Amino acid sequence: MTHNFHIPVMGLAYTIDTPLRVASKGIDSVVSIVDDDLAEKMRAFFCKKHQLPYTSISAKSIDHRAKRITAYLNVLDRLVKEKFQNFLDELSANKKELDQFIGMLPPKSVILEKIKELSPENFLQHASLIIKEHLSPGAIDVNIMTKVDKTNFRNKVALDTIYNDAHASLRGFAQSNLKSTLILSAGMNPSLYSYIGTFSDFLPDADGQLKKKVSLKVSDFRSAMIQGNFLAKKGVWVSEYRIESGLNCGGHAFATDGLLLGPILEEFKTRRTELEESIHGVLIKALKDKGCYVPDQPLKTKITVQGGVGTSEEHNFLLDHYSTDAVGWGSPFLLVPEATAIDQQTRQLLASAKEEDLYRSELSPLGVPFNTLRGASNDFYKQMRIDKQRPGSSCPKKYLALSKEFGEEGICTASRKYQELKINELEESKSDYTNKSLQAKRDSITVKSCLCVGLANPAYMEKEMEIKGEKQGVVICPGPNLAYFDKEISLSEMVRHIYGYTNVLKKGIRPHMFIKELQLYVDFLVDDIQNNLEGINRVKVKRWKLFKRNLMEGISYYENLFGAETTFFKDQKETVLEILSSYKSNVNDIIIPNVN
Repeated sequence: MTHNFHIPVMGLAYTIDTPLRVASKGIDSVVSIVDDDLAEKMRAFFCKKHQLPYTSISAKSIDHRAKRITAYLNVLDRLVKEKFQNFLDELSANKKELDQFIGMLPPKSVILEKIKELSPENFLQHASLIIKEHLSPGAIDVNIMTKVDKTNFRNKVALDTIYNDAHASLRGFAQSNLKSTLILSAGMNPSLYSYIGTFSDFLPDADGQLKKKVSLKVSDFRSAMIQGNFLAKKGVWVSEYRIESGLNCGGHAFATDGLLLGPILEEFKTRRTELEESIHGVLIKALKDKGCYVPDQPLKTKITVQGGVGTSEEHNFLLDHYSTDAVGWGSPFLLVPEATAIDQQTRQLLASAKEEDLYRSELSPLGVPFNTLRGASNDFYKQMRIDKQRPGSSCPKKYLALSKEFGEEGICTASRKYQELKINELEESKSDYTNKSLQAKRDSITVKSCLCVGLANPAYMEKEMEIKGEKQGVVICPGPNLAYFDKEISLSEMVRHIYGYTNVLKKGIRPHMFIKELQLYVDFLVDDIQNNLEGINRVKVKRWKLFKRNLMEGISYYENLFGAETTFFKDQKETVLEILSSYKSNVNDIIIPNVN
């Protein structure tokens, strides 16, 4: 592995072609395979651009979703390999290109160390040979949100489970030529997890190698252990646990019960061997039952972390102190045109974003808090339809038509049909509400946005492709950390920032990533209590008490960490400890209401 960072999945389209942009430099990145329509259109675009044969895959085909995803991933794989070879050829002939690439290597890189030993004589030739020997293309990893697994119907008859959306996406990846990793996010889906074990590429071959690997995006150790053991029972080894901050991240925010990132990482660090050995024991039995190769020792496992990292010191701290294998850098790459697919207007909006512009919204039809940015074009079109008394989306893709409230075939809560039905229901009982509470109820219905279209549009707009249907604009999903970056950044500059060679942060005060997450969690608890005082029950009170206790324990952990344990952040220690003391007092003063 050349680099010790990766670019996580962002939205549907933001990283849809990122491997083609960055893999030649050895950078791993993740493609969402939720939207087969987007994948098909991207395949058509790149086949035309690179003069490759193209035959469309009709949506009328019963397995069109899997076939489209397979076809797009195979095109990506082919183009990445070609671009990588062209890049190697360029390095051997272009000193400027070679110098720029050398400047992007991490300080402890094997390639960099060997190049430093070279003499000036025939430097270009010898350096390019070293790179050819040690550099490999960055991985084309893929992501599936396990909850996006809608049952599909033909002539009002439900199709078999293997044609569910997430199952079909999985099959699309499994049948592709890629040798990379499937990243599963949004929690456990037992049916989907069982289905993984039916594909031989996810099982060890006779040499104990995995052609395709599984990574779990998790928010705590307990979740990793439960999901890892479940998959092991199906013969599937988890090759990576991708730990993400519950709130200091982009897109959907799956908050923990007040467990903070530092203590979570500490538990993974101290119990890593236990995790591997426990799951290895379960895996052995499953592989024996399947008649597969059984490894003597646990297969390789990576622990990685992402969410809110913004400086090279934080990056190195996460690697060194917690013995992680890599760090994910997401939102800052939204400002790197060489890495992500975004229209210029949206990128300018992102660059000008301040702390107050980035917020946790309720716009996702999944019913999960969603980190986004004020002023996105989707807000304009959504409000325009509300003003015209036609709220909601036409819902052309239906990937999030998961509500069964009005029928088994499902309906999306951002759709016009759903919102009209709910508003009509509300009108029938409006005498039960004050004007203020009635409006709040309406707003809670119409706030939902069409993510299927809004998160796909940026790629079409960047490439000047035709967008058919109702105007939805763009939905943006940056994390709070983006507030501290304020300009477009080249790929070279961004990578050099990660490794500490330069600094691209905007001038001003940026809180430590752990402090920022703590602030987000304290605000989350306070808001959750205030917004749920009506209908309070013992379950809510119990959760709030646990949340508060976890926050207090997390603050104590950080006080010890910054007080004496780490040699990092020497110039921030005094300030961080003062802030922690203030938060300890604030959290202690949070009153958890009692059940009457």
